[in-house]
Amino acid sequence: MLLTPTPFEDRINGWTDVGEVILEVRGLRKYFPLTRGFWKRTVGYIRAVDGVSFFIREGETLGLVGESGCGKTTLGKCVLRLIEPTAGEVWFKTREGRRVELTKLGLEELKSMRREMRMIFQDPFSSLNPRLTVMEIVGEPMKIHRLAQGRALEERVRELLEMVGLKAQHMRRYPYEFSGGQRQRIVIARALASNPRLIVADEPVSALDVSVQAQILNLLEDLKSEFHLTYLFISHDLSVVQHVSDRVAVMYLGRLVELGDTEAVYFTPKHPYTEALLSAIPRVDRRKKVDRILLKGDVPSPLHSPSGCRFHPRCRYAEKVCIQEEPELRNVGNSHYVACHFAERLALRGVEIDACG
Repeated sequence: MLLTPTPFEDRINGWTDVGEVILEVRGLRKYFPLTRGFWKRTVGYIRAVDGVSFFIREGETLGLVGESGCGKTTLGKCVLRLIEPTAGEVWFKTREGRRVELTKLGLEELKSMRREMRMIFQDPFSSLNPRLTVMEIVGEPMKIHRLAQGRALEERVRELLEMVGLKAQHMRRYPYEFSGGQRQRIVIARALASNPRLIVADEPVSALDVSVQAQILNLLEDLKSEFHLTYLFISHDLSVVQHVSDRVAVMYLGRLVELGDTEAVYFTPKHPYTEALLSAIPRVDRRKKVDRILLKGDVPSPLHSPSGCRFHPRCRYAEKVCIQEEPELRNVGNSHYVACHFAERLALRGVEIDACG
């Protein structure tokens, strides 16, 4: 299976001279083989992530949005090599200033690098071992990386729990004794245990009540400032992403279709898919009529992606060229990247000022 870089991936080196880049992803791909028969013969590939390139500056939050099944979670796991990418490069800048290509590391080298990169999973109910106490859960990363032991370990766990809004007496309890919001705080405390630089947050509030979501989001923002963290924030909730992100990447069927500053993407979108997503954001003023854009059909299968632009079967602006040629992600001005043949021509509708409160 021949995987060649796109022109956009060839130009990604030019990004690194803008600010302090901590994570740089080049042409990342993850193809899952589809097998059939007794001999498990490969008959095709599910292209979950298909040539994604982006960077994150130190101290910023990049929001990654898109419909369910577009490849967001797979992308996040490939970045940390929780699953192995099929192709591409992932460059990470360590605390010592070294740039390391994560996909080339052996298991022992990768283990030491994971001290600086952690993940917050979507479901706090399944991401905690029910047989371990909170003390054991939060202290485990420090034991693995030999950061603390004995009384020093216990003191550090107590500090972390207090930072995330829990109490010292919670250390001896088990996950089933906590609410969903409290469990997510435990997950966050565990992520902070190894003093990371980068956190991949995969839908960290989607399984929580709305009132608890706000508390967790504010907590993540406070911790970002206190610990100088960098976030890759994955979510399908555009209101949440607008609140927490410095820049936004929009993903569709395994590829990025738009990437830019949050304000630019939300108020002046350049891709029809982004326009449709933004039209679905709930409005504060319910008396005001909302002209929502209903996309026709379903998301195509990543096993058989459409020819040309992957969005053209559902796009109301599609023309013949959209069926024949796949647009590359290109800069249309002010570091606003769009994969659309007509990005400069279309006058698309963004969110209103009161859309997200």
